Amino acid sequence: MTGRAWGVLFVLCGAIFLEGIDVAMLNVALPAIRDDLDLSTGTLQWVMSAYVLGYGGFMLLGGRAADLFGRRRMFVLWLVVFLLFSGLGGLATEGWMLIVARFVTGVAAAFMTPAGLSIITTGFPEGPQRDKALLVYAGTAAGGFSIGLVVGGLLSAIDWRWVFFAPVILSLGILLAAFALIPASPRPDRTGQGVDLAGAVTVTAGILLLVFGVERATHVPAAWTVGTVGTALLLFLAFAVIERASSSPLVRPGIFRSGSLVRANVAGLLFAAGFFGFQFIVVLYLQELRGWSSLQTSFALIVIGVDAVLSPLLTPKLVARFGHARVIFGGLLVASLSYALFLPLGADWTYAAMFPGLLLLGVAFSLVYGPLTIVATDGVAEEEQGVAGGLLYTSFQFGAALGLSAVTAVNITATDGASSAALLDGYRAALVVPLAAALIAAAVSASGLRTRRARADSAPVGGHRAGPGRSDAPGGVEQPAGLGS
Repeated sequence: MTGRAWGVLFVLCGAIFLEGIDVAMLNVALPAIRDDLDLSTGTLQWVMSAYVLGYGGFMLLGGRAADLFGRRRMFVLWLVVFLLFSGLGGLATEGWMLIVARFVTGVAAAFMTPAGLSIITTGFPEGPQRDKALLVYAGTAAGGFSIGLVVGGLLSAIDWRWVFFAPVILSLGILLAAFALIPASPRPDRTGQGVDLAGAVTVTAGILLLVFGVERATHVPAAWTVGTVGTALLLFLAFAVIERASSSPLVRPGIFRSGSLVRANVAGLLFAAGFFGFQFIVVLYLQELRGWSSLQTSFALIVIGVDAVLSPLLTPKLVARFGHARVIFGGLLVASLSYALFLPLGADWTYAAMFPGLLLLGVAFSLVYGPLTIVATDGVAEEEQGVAGGLLYTSFQFGAALGLSAVTAVNITATDGASSAALLDGYRAALVVPLAAALIAAAVSASGLRTRRARADSAPVGGHRAGPGRSDAPGGVEQPAGLGS
């Protein structure tokens, strides 16, 4: 890659690092925020949920906006919004101010993130160069989350408001670098591509309601959840009808004919559900049952950040040798093993007993996250790269919300009393959820492996198979079509 290409990648990695560190720091700072602003548990929960709603609800629209209005333009504009509202969150004096600031920050991330991803996927040629760039990008995202856990603990010990002010300083530097390093691209040709407002409104409303319903499932009556989710499904049905009839659809229905794209999104949703659900339960175990401080918990979990090193160094070598499909499948099996090791969780486990499972989870993340990002955008037309990225990140966000709600529901149901034994029973029961999610994701990936083998068997002897997966790809490295196509 050229020096200019590395510079562009540096800026985009800075942005995804910013998104990761922002979320992680807030997770650790929540107790300090509650004490200072005197927030109820319900209000505190909305500080986190507001960001998830904004991020997950507008991601698909953000991806399409990048394709229609220019990727650099959308990236820079929403980075500015992210900067402003992160700072406003640090100035909040009431709970509702913080919730509004977090919601808008989530919306900004929903537009900024797919724009950044599509700059990579359209700026680097498909093949080894793009794969390398995306794996570095994925490793940086993981590093942001891991480092954020520790930095958040340190800043919270000083003043929780610095958890919001620190991203302002970082995003200002990224913004200046973006103006200097990311080249201005020509205005996209939108001839015959109007803005699908009806589709945008219905799908955004549907995603918002679905995430909202899942997030609130453990706090409201079952009938309320069923009604909310049912309304969301009706909106999705309306969206499908609108897209089929639209001359300029927000999401072209034909994009879902790609088996690898669908499998990548389903596997991504399930992997995120298990990953975030597992971390939530482990944090509760360490702080509620063991009495560890936020900073001790942060240092305990930082081992998961090994993926920041493995993603750019080990994963490319494994992908070159075994292909994306096998690496993803192997990563999901490693994640399953990690969760299984925690099932016999004890009330007095030493950190040495936890370490293997946490380390394996970091390894699993490095094997799954980056290759999934590649698979979900591989073979997609340049003018739809933003949408492809938006679909994947929507799957990740919804998966995170689903996993958090599922482990919370199981934990509450299985916890009978306030004793240490009762708490431990709840944690053990909840840890089955991430294990089940990882195993189902592995089964989805395995179906892609079978498809790939079938296509290889049907290829002419001595000939080349057309399309993705050719052995004569640039750089001489086999380019498997992700999860089996």
